[in-house]
Amino acid sequence: MRRRTVTAGNLEEILQLTEPDRAPEQQAAPPAAAPQPPPRHEGDGLRTEFEFELPRGYVDEAGTVHRHGAMRLATARDELRPQIDLRVKENPAYLSVVLLSQVITRLGNITDVHAGIVERMYATDVAFLQDFYRRVNSEGHTRAAVTCPHCEGGFEVDLSGGRLGES
Repeated sequence: MRRRTVTAGNLEEILQLTEPDRAPEQQAAPPAAAPQPPPRHEGDGLRTEFEFELPRGYVDEAGTVHRHGAMRLATARDELRPQIDLRVKENPAYLSVVLLSQVITRLGNITDVHAGIVERMYATDVAFLQDFYRRVNSEGHTRAAVTCPHCEGGFEVDLSGGRLGES
C-alpha cells in the first residue's frame, strides 16, 4: 500500500477522490458548496446548534468581552480535518484549537471564529469549550446530573451557561 503525504491544500481533492460513487444524475452537476441547513431546535427533532456562555469571555483587540456563543454538532470531516493540519502534526496539543475553531459558529458578534481566536482565549474558557464539545457530540445534550452536597438530593443543571440563581 502506498502512503501519500497530505497537506491542508489538497484536502478537498483527497476527500473528493475517496467519496463513494454517486448516481449518474448527481455526477453531471459540477460540485458546489453544500448549503448549510439552518440549525433545527428540539421541537423540530435533531438539535444541531447549542448556545453557551464562557466562564471568563474572549477579549478582542478592541477590548470587547465576548461571552455568549454557539457551537454546532461536529461532523466526521470536522474531526478528520485537524489530523492533516500541519500545526497539529507539529504539536498534537493544537488539535483541540483547530477542532473548536471549526465548530464554534458564533462568539458574541464574531461569526468568523478561527484558530487565532481560540488561541487567544483564556485556558478556563478553552477547557469549558472542550468539555462542552464532548458533551454535545457524545451525549447529545448540555445537561449534567449533580448531587447537592448538603441534602444529597439529585438534580440536573444545564452547562450551556447562565449564572447560579438565574432562571
